[in-house]
Amino acid sequence: MIHSLTAALPHFRNTNSGQFFLMAGPCVIEGEDMALRIAERVKHITDKLQIPYIFKGSYRKANRSRLDSFTGIGDETALRILAKVGREIGVPTVTDIHESDEAALAAEYVDVLQIPAFLCRQTDLLVAAAKTGKVVNVKKGQFLNGESMQFAVDKVRQSGNEHVILTDRGNSFGYSDLVVDFRNLPAMRSFGVPVVMDVTHSLQRPNQSSGVTGGQPALIETIAKAAIAVGADGLFIETHPTPATAKSDGANMLALDQLEALLVKLTRVREAIR
Repeated sequence: MIHSLTAALPHFRNTNSGQFFLMAGPCVIEGEDMALRIAERVKHITDKLQIPYIFKGSYRKANRSRLDSFTGIGDETALRILAKVGREIGVPTVTDIHESDEAALAAEYVDVLQIPAFLCRQTDLLVAAAKTGKVVNVKKGQFLNGESMQFAVDKVRQSGNEHVILTDRGNSFGYSDLVVDFRNLPAMRSFGVPVVMDVTHSLQRPNQSSGVTGGQPALIETIAKAAIAVGADGLFIETHPTPATAKSDGANMLALDQLEALLVKLTRVREAIR
């Protein structure tokens, strides 16, 4: 059964626990056992720390540098796994969509439809996601500032859906790097929507000569602490039991066994600024 996250969306702006919420999981669904294991572990940690949790996982990776890059285990197979995670672990789920005709399909399985950063200006995609009635999480393009995301919010709202989240994932810096401008978080928060910092993707090193994206996972704690300090409502963190063997984005993921210690530190930051 799909969770009624839309009714609870205001909860993610000011949670009962006073904590931020967390979107976390593997970059891509690699298999059922791994997805369930990650979700169960993160749910255990977040329950203990009173952090609202949404499991994330891409059912397909459409934006890859090389033709031979791993893209997924099959759309409906992965979507069914996402639904099973939601049902058995008891958490909302989020996945990204890439074309308008994917919105209705994915909406049958998950609670939140995510618009990738490169596609945040695609009107038909935003409208299709909005019309499902699901929560729509729009990632800010690496080529935009926070103020520009007002128009993405407007497209969703004017399509009859008030359930919008905005996520920052850094800005392009030269050809092969990203930088986080923390001014974007309060700018996007001023639109009256929950704002998330995508910690791990903001530490990517794209456009490497190998065709495989690099990353700086050693800075995950730095970016996460700063985001909480400036008022982020939520964090987005990709995590995996063994990032070195992950089939996608392992170079910037957080090892699953490091997640609890990080979240403990972040809850203390949140408490300090409340």
